[in-house]
Amino acid sequence: MRRLAAACAALLLAVTLAGCVQEGSDRRTGSPGEILKPPDPPGVEAKQLAALPPGKMLPLRAGEHRMTVSMPEAYTPSAPTGVGTDDYRCFLLDPKLDKDVWLTGSHVLPGNPQVVHHVILFRVDPSQVAEAEQKDAEDPDEGWTCFGGTGLKNEFANIDDAPWLAAWAPGGDETKVRDGYGVRLAAGSRIVMQVHYNLLKGAAPDVSSTQLRWMKGSTDLTPVHTFQLPAPVELPCRPNHDDSPLCDRDAAVADVMARFGSAGNTNSALHFLCGTDKGEPVPSNTTSCLRYAPRGMTILGVSGHMHLLGRKIKIEVNPGTPDARTILDIPIWDFDNQGSKPLKEPLHLDKFDTIKVTCTHQQWLRDRLPAFEGQPDRYIIWAEGSTDEMCLGTLQVAFDDEVTS
Repeated sequence: MRRLAAACAALLLAVTLAGCVQEGSDRRTGSPGEILKPPDPPGVEAKQLAALPPGKMLPLRAGEHRMTVSMPEAYTPSAPTGVGTDDYRCFLLDPKLDKDVWLTGSHVLPGNPQVVHHVILFRVDPSQVAEAEQKDAEDPDEGWTCFGGTGLKNEFANIDDAPWLAAWAPGGDETKVRDGYGVRLAAGSRIVMQVHYNLLKGAAPDVSSTQLRWMKGSTDLTPVHTFQLPAPVELPCRPNHDDSPLCDRDAAVADVMARFGSAGNTNSALHFLCGTDKGEPVPSNTTSCLRYAPRGMTILGVSGHMHLLGRKIKIEVNPGTPDARTILDIPIWDFDNQGSKPLKEPLHLDKFDTIKVTCTHQQWLRDRLPAFEGQPDRYIIWAEGSTDEMCLGTLQVAFDDEVTS
């Protein structure tokens, strides 16, 4: 998702590291017992983020156009609860659609790369616009606080067709969907641009924009949807590193609730989704969730998302059967490489086929990464901050009953 002009570099979006390593080693940290270990990475100043070259633009296809929509005014980020170093802010963008269109790709133009950690774009259907406008008007500053999503009602009521449109990080290239596909945007739709600002290097005003690739709604395309595979996180403190009060799970949950409000309940909701809500949560470095395909569908692309303690992520189709197939396997997680990866050949699933996401996190990484410097050890659950954790697989899919060609 990101590239440096230098021949060998790696930047961690939240904490920013840099260092060249030998082939075959973990370019980020090195782990105990690994033969090759990179040197301790120096901190990277925020100005080096700003020096990243803009992402590469891709040629337009026949019938394709671009539009640019921007934040109406500048916004200066700050931790909304006064605690932590993260600010998730939602900005309501108006593409001024008087007719239905197909969204076929996107790109983000960060106004201030020194504070913009990453961006996610969400679809706001016409029926939700009034609610979004009210939410925007209720906050005197530009946009509104939106840990965990847009904050609009029922936005994640259907994670088989989530309103997530695209994700971007500094240096990321323009993205486009596979030929013949698109995301339908109805006339009157809006876009929410959720910007994650990281405040480890301070705060400064930002006015960011997004570029949307689009085609006329009359174009014969197959709709693309976002199918999400989240799993709860129950990462305990390490032996001999468990003296911190936050190593107690209840205290850690209370801390997440204090920082993120109702979004702190996400971990409990994920236990219910994944069928792991019976009895007390089981602490583990590894978490997983198995879901059933709700209908026949074709997987076009796949991506994974964890934070800084992430180590491995895998997404499997029909595991434990003769039809088993691994569609994503990242044995050493690289926080800089979260872009959606198109499958070489689209993969069809029948209704009730299974999809499983599995993540491994490691607490020892907090000893290596500057983001955790000065922070006490803690029990980690799913939460939004850079030093919290997630386990999320995301599939780009086309449903069988919507195939048009």
